[in-house]
Amino acid sequence: MKLVFSIFLTFFKLSPITFGGGYAMIPVIQREIVEGKRWLDEEEVTDLFALAGAIPGAIAINAATFIGHRIAGISGAIAATIGVIIPTFFIVVALSLFYVFFSGHPKVEAAFEGIRPAVVALIVFAAWKMRKSAVVDKTTFAAAAVAFSLLLFLHMHPILVIIIGGISGVLLIGLKDRLGMKTAIDDHEKQLDYFMGADI
Repeated sequence: MKLVFSIFLTFFKLSPITFGGGYAMIPVIQREIVEGKRWLDEEEVTDLFALAGAIPGAIAINAATFIGHRIAGISGAIAATIGVIIPTFFIVVALSLFYVFFSGHPKVEAAFEGIRPAVVALIVFAAWKMRKSAVVDKTTFAAAAVAFSLLLFLHMHPILVIIIGGISGVLLIGLKDRLGMKTAIDDHEKQLDYFMGADI
């Protein structure tokens, strides 16, 4: 019960300070969950954010639910989800009222001019942090490059890119195994167990 309450409190504290939501939350969550609490390792958080982005719904809430479940099962998922929703709900209501009355104010517009690039910086920083556990060999580097190209030049829907990435990963790893080549998964038994559901 103490762990569940700690999960709730952690996400309750994280939610109001993660401006930009979604991927902008990644560096804050990594610092708190991985480096601070040591509940999960960086690879697990990366996997969970990938999964959260691959399903419908707000990625911040999805990620909180998955991370909570990974730490403490169903009760952890509920605690993390409630923890991340409560502050956000009241902040959104307050900001909506504020925006209605002050949206045209020069200082408010100036503040948004500074917030937008800061959010972009948070997302770029999150991607940089995630690269260590996501891009681990030539195959994963090529997959990342192809996915980036599909998004940038063909404007492909992110869900399709994720599906293509998943299918190509299964095919490439299977091909490497048949050829007797070493894969990144061979060096990460814990990660393999996670995908096979051994720890769930």
